[in-house]
Amino acid sequence: MPQHDRPHPRRRVRGTRTALAVLAGALLLGACSTPDAPPAAAPAASPLPTAATTPGGTLLVADFGADSVTFVDPERGAVGSVPVGRAPYGLVVGADGRAWVATAEGVAVVDTRTRTRQALIPYRTTGTGPATGGEYRGGGMGIALSPDGAHAYVGVNVPGTTGVLEVVDTAKAEVTAVVPVGRRPFDVDVSRDGSEVYVTGHDSFDVTVVPVGAGGTGEGAASGPPRRIEVAPYGTEGGLGSWLKPHYAVVRPADGMLLLPFEGERLAVVDPRTGRTTVEEMTADTHQHGAAVTADGRLLVVGTGAVEPGKGKGPSLTVRSPDGSERVYPLEGPHEDVAVSRDGRTAYVTGGYTRDGYWNGITVVDLDSGSSRRLAAGSRPLGIAVLG
Repeated sequence: MPQHDRPHPRRRVRGTRTALAVLAGALLLGACSTPDAPPAAAPAASPLPTAATTPGGTLLVADFGADSVTFVDPERGAVGSVPVGRAPYGLVVGADGRAWVATAEGVAVVDTRTRTRQALIPYRTTGTGPATGGEYRGGGMGIALSPDGAHAYVGVNVPGTTGVLEVVDTAKAEVTAVVPVGRRPFDVDVSRDGSEVYVTGHDSFDVTVVPVGAGGTGEGAASGPPRRIEVAPYGTEGGLGSWLKPHYAVVRPADGMLLLPFEGERLAVVDPRTGRTTVEEMTADTHQHGAAVTADGRLLVVGTGAVEPGKGKGPSLTVRSPDGSERVYPLEGPHEDVAVSRDGRTAYVTGGYTRDGYWNGITVVDLDSGSSRRLAAGSRPLGIAVLG
């Protein structure tokens, strides 16, 4: 059956590798959730308005469990929702106020100012299967915009084989190019100058570097052959069933390096130009998913909890300073992704999570004190953005 991750014996960066390959088969059945299982229904809620003026600072979340996006006041909770398509995963918002949402059916375009869906752009790729929910569904996952907003880049999962990067011309609202990438493209990022797109292949232990030309201009098609960089600080012996795979990446503002956290133990620092990877120690000791970076270079990483009872710590949010020092703030229950307020003082962590244990809301974390509060919002929210 398809697999996301498999438990592993915990160890520090300086530790010796243990018998992961021997344990992998025995632990798989206990770790895997049922692929494509329908998410639990969200608690009943009062109808929300679907058209209104949206102020800056409002949060936008992708409701994986409700086929919509929800607008969230960071103090009061949900204030509106818009249907977008089956099982929305990642989203990104441009300077013009349009949100681009990766769903199982295509890329939805939402005007966040009027809270209306303007289009649903179908994928060009075949083989994604029926538009379903569940962790292993085909269709869009990670998504990013070029710096000039002219192109959206969406990683499309093709179950059972390698994925693709589809390039959307945002003016024409159509797919203009398709580039092969790794398996299950959890995340998509763009270089600071827009000349390269980075696609994190969760099931292939890699990042695919796709050159798209200076500024990401033109038709957005690859301006050179894609390059695969293996990112596997624990090795690849576990294959598809390993827990030790890359999930999300960020581009470091200071130098354009890619930062990929693993297990609250290791931070892979990847030079996309040379493919060279160095590894730094992390301290949260927890399975890690979503990541974000602040304007001043702090790295925020969502910890989902120990992958095996007694073999690691609980859910958390790591705040890592550019000098490598870390603060680890506990969270109540697994979470998936994170966004940061415009002033860099508050983190918003989605409770959706791609596996069991998710909840329908956001944890709001004060980054100075670590204090937090829960905010009911959406149905299994995954991707999140802060509106300008």
